[in-house]
Amino acid sequence: MSRQLTVIGTGVIGNGWIARALAQGWDVVAFDPAPDAAERTRAFVDNAWPSLEKLGLAEGAAPTRLTFVDSLEEAVAGADLIQENVPERLELKREILAAIDAAAAPGAIIGSSTSGFKPSDLQRDCAWVPGRVIVAHPFNPVYLLPLVELVGGEATEPRQIEQAQALYQALAMRPLVVRREIEGHIADRLMEALWREALHLVNDGVATTEEVDAAVVYGCGLRWSLMGTFLTFHLAGGEQGMRHMLEQFGPALKLPWTKLEAPELTDELIDKVVEGCEFQAAERPVAELDRRRDDFLVELLDLVQKYWPEAEGLEGRI
Repeated sequence: MSRQLTVIGTGVIGNGWIARALAQGWDVVAFDPAPDAAERTRAFVDNAWPSLEKLGLAEGAAPTRLTFVDSLEEAVAGADLIQENVPERLELKREILAAIDAAAAPGAIIGSSTSGFKPSDLQRDCAWVPGRVIVAHPFNPVYLLPLVELVGGEATEPRQIEQAQALYQALAMRPLVVRREIEGHIADRLMEALWREALHLVNDGVATTEEVDAAVVYGCGLRWSLMGTFLTFHLAGGEQGMRHMLEQFGPALKLPWTKLEAPELTDELIDKVVEGCEFQAAERPVAELDRRRDDFLVELLDLVQKYWPEAEGLEGRI
């Protein structure tokens, strides 16, 4: 049975959703009032498609299953799943989500790609079926990275989250249901903590942007790609695991090693960060860096999937 994803807003994230759904054999209907939106999206899909082919396409997958329409109301008609990707401004998102809720069939799930807002705030102006408006926060590039954080609001019922889980799993994603709503959800809070510390290290002259990135790329990032934070520290405790690790290293948590409050973004710090990133990019355009990242991720995904929980027989794990 053919499924339809409707995408409202076709920036980087919206286009990522489009490419993923097309690769999974879905029909995709998109709406974006920008005059060049369709042209930009088709160029985006063309650029992403070789990586998706390497990763493996579902039966019937084709870029030709994408249709652009001229109105939000036309876009949501017949949708199983609707993904909102407008700019991260709460009032704008409320307005658009209310319009989607009023126009969409009552059984459709409406996901917002917001990286920080709580779903109860997003649902506030939705008068028809507010509970089906949830946070569905992905990670760039959406067409390759499988994690999507699902967060229900005050009006959301468990069945609506279960329905959303099934839909995102049909898009070959790993839905992570956040147990209660907080700003920033889970992953962005973790990334934000690392980002703030990285800015301090650059601001204080401890390291350049390249050196900070090297610390992640050649060290902790390699472990995190398989085991994450907690299981990595569990192994650091030796045979006794996490309990021994906390007993041995726990007291260090009281030491002033980190500065989680962000430094002031002075012109000097901005220049350091921008110049450092431009040095790392080595005059390569972003599109070229995108392709290099995608080639790496396809090979990495091929490897790590051999070690994910289900490959060990641990079914039902995230």
